[in-house]
Amino acid sequence: MTFRPVRSLAQLTRFVLAAIAALALSSASATLHAQDWFKTETSSGVSNIRLATADFKAASSDPQTIPLKRTFDTTLFNDLTNAGIFDMVSKSMLPQATPGAPNEINLAQWSAAPTSAAMVAFGALSTSGGRLSVSGFLFDAKNAQFPQVLAKQYNEEASEDMARQIAHRFADEIIFRLGGGVPGIAETKIYYVKVSGPNKEIWAMDYDGANQHPITHLGTVSISPRISPDNSRIAFSSLGRDGFQIRMYSLLLNRVVNFPLAGGTNLSPAWSPNGRDIAFSSSRSGDPELYIADSNGGGSRRITSFRGPDVSPVFNPKTGSQIAWISGRTGLPQLYIMDTDGSAVTRMTDGGYATSPSWSPNGQFIAFAWNRKYGPGAPGGQDIYVMEVATKRWIQVTHDIGRCDFPSWSPDGRHLVFANSPNGRASSSRIISMLADGTGRKTLTEAGADMPNWSWK
Repeated sequence: MTFRPVRSLAQLTRFVLAAIAALALSSASATLHAQDWFKTETSSGVSNIRLATADFKAASSDPQTIPLKRTFDTTLFNDLTNAGIFDMVSKSMLPQATPGAPNEINLAQWSAAPTSAAMVAFGALSTSGGRLSVSGFLFDAKNAQFPQVLAKQYNEEASEDMARQIAHRFADEIIFRLGGGVPGIAETKIYYVKVSGPNKEIWAMDYDGANQHPITHLGTVSISPRISPDNSRIAFSSLGRDGFQIRMYSLLLNRVVNFPLAGGTNLSPAWSPNGRDIAFSSSRSGDPELYIADSNGGGSRRITSFRGPDVSPVFNPKTGSQIAWISGRTGLPQLYIMDTDGSAVTRMTDGGYATSPSWSPNGQFIAFAWNRKYGPGAPGGQDIYVMEVATKRWIQVTHDIGRCDFPSWSPDGRHLVFANSPNGRASSSRIISMLADGTGRKTLTEAGADMPNWSWK
């Protein structure tokens, strides 16, 4: 089947948002081998630590204490479970005593079976006069002489949201200390597209799907949100009188800020890791090509020039000196990488239909959507794959869950978020997170959510 160059907005949109149905799997032994290789290549170099988290001790009789403690306890346990680097002890195996301070914990009980914890997180929570106070501790259960690893104090406004935020902060402190010095992701955000009647707006949520709320209220179709490295602005593409154009929303000013319009259809913005440049696809020359402009939209320069659409650029976040993108220059869309001046072009995929690349924070891997057996009657489907850039080795990380697209890496490089349509229809699209090897999947939204983008930090 020959791929025809995209000429209309509808065709270009179908190209960027390609949706195809279910892929045949590799053999079980090959999949396990690939899985083992990928876990080795992406691990932080530390084995999973058996970690117990005690429900925090209620340290006041204020009526807000118990409900906020419940929120805090649940959030902390979920954050540590989601990290993917701990063997979490079930709450049913914990000692009955609830320690709130270092002099209240009996480490021998926590290190002995059935708990068998290597590390224990515990503390106390209280509310008074509209303020929330939390004392959190992390102890080494095997070190009776010098057990304290971490001690933190928090004092904030008493609210459910703040109880969640404090739990996120404490979880990230634990993850940083025990996870090889890699910062946790509990305080990060995910930006995405939410269908709102005939319109599509840009929304945001916490990394775990909580606190979902709208960012834009433009009353049109806005797609492809990309948060800046400093979390101050969102670049996206929005439909207006001049077709799809790149727009900019300031999270500091809570409004759209000026970004110059350009000719043609302009889609899929991507930030450089230093926040100074934006790459995007534009049809201003008649054929969709890639351009790079400064973060205010000036100094635009073209970096591709080949018949066939070039779309979905993404910078190498480690170096900022390379771009991965999708091109139809050889027929069906394939994954390519090149230097930011347009040189050293390298084709990465060997066939099928590829879309939506996302470069890992360490620069070693690219996640993308790929229908490896695309074509009439082919038993293929669109799934998420991860490729090692240096060797072009790849692993399929989603299987048999419908159309998968728009992967985005977490800033710790241990997780991916992506859009999934179980029945292949855009209206059923939801957002799912998982560990980068495809395990630990969690559905974050209901249907009507698409194109997620994980914040840089």
